[in-house]
Amino acid sequence: MNDIILLKLGEIVLKGLNRRSFEQKLMGNVRRRLLGLGKFKLSIMQSTIYVEPADDSADMDAAFEALQDVFGIIKMTRAAACEKDKDAIARLAIDYLRDDMERARSFKVESKRSDKAFPMTSIQLSQYVGGELAEAYPDCAVDVHEPELTVHIEVRDAAAYVHAAPVDGAGGMPIGSNGTAVTLLSGGIDSPVSSYMIARRGVHLIPVHFFSFPYTSQQAKEKVIELGNILTRYCGRMTLEVVPFTHIQEEIRDKCPEEYFTLIMRRFMMRIAQGIARDCKAAAIVTGENLGQVASQTMEAMASTQAVLDLPVLQPLIGMDKEEIVRMARKIGTFDTSILPYEDCCTVFTPRHPRTRPKLAEVEKAESVLDIETLVAEALRGRERIELRHE
Repeated sequence: MNDIILLKLGEIVLKGLNRRSFEQKLMGNVRRRLLGLGKFKLSIMQSTIYVEPADDSADMDAAFEALQDVFGIIKMTRAAACEKDKDAIARLAIDYLRDDMERARSFKVESKRSDKAFPMTSIQLSQYVGGELAEAYPDCAVDVHEPELTVHIEVRDAAAYVHAAPVDGAGGMPIGSNGTAVTLLSGGIDSPVSSYMIARRGVHLIPVHFFSFPYTSQQAKEKVIELGNILTRYCGRMTLEVVPFTHIQEEIRDKCPEEYFTLIMRRFMMRIAQGIARDCKAAAIVTGENLGQVASQTMEAMASTQAVLDLPVLQPLIGMDKEEIVRMARKIGTFDTSILPYEDCCTVFTPRHPRTRPKLAEVEKAESVLDIETLVAEALRGRERIELRHE
């Protein structure tokens, strides 16, 4: 019995003349995700990627689990293949789905016939295989309206395939198909979620973390590294850029009005992120800002922060409720790490009464006492690069 994995493509199927490039990106991502799990044979036909074991080293269980986190796949299932013959299909369904049929109390068969040369219609094939299954498993009743188990049959160009219900894939677009962006990664709940959401749109990410030792601890840095490692499960390998931020924050504290501390700090973050983006040929900056959540996330505050940029800012969380963000953080596995009690640089020198409706001219005047270019250049020179990868 030929046990395989079928990966159904998502939005890629809507692409036109450039569809092939998206498919190639996805195939490359699937191959990388299978490294270390044995040898596999991959092929793509009719909006489906076929993952077959090339030899006995292929761990199909581990492969199926790993591929659930690859963006660009909307549905996936374990299946078995056979020749395109009604009796061969029925025998395969009886044998391959034995455990499912013995557990279920009711079932139905759904067939798809993309190979129009097959001599039976989809309805005829479903009826035939359904009859054979009903005879083989008399304790499992036929129920075409609300079955406990749906048996799927697909007659395609290469073979016929039998499988039970597919599971959801990660959806979205293949990583790398929509360019590269720099994402600001703090140790909080929001930024890992915003990074995940933009990566799901096919963007390769360069995470940037601002580190203010000794005001923030080594544990805070390790926390961010762990968040980055968790994200590589979905985003692929990334390089974390750790930027020394202590001198900049001390200069702001010593020379600028307290009410503007956070705004000026954020403007420096944006300048540095843009510098890294230029070095890495990234086309956008990603932030975890959420409108009205804190004082620096009013429309006026965000406008003054982003005024230093030439690149677009992507803000996937901007209209989300906090509970929605928390649910997403739990789903992708970052929440428990995010709530560890190690604070990031945003908690350093927090003003008692921050400006929430700043005017840009006021912010520019407040920071004019600083040697901005020198401070940014110093931070860029001092950054540390850490390779992230999912274990």
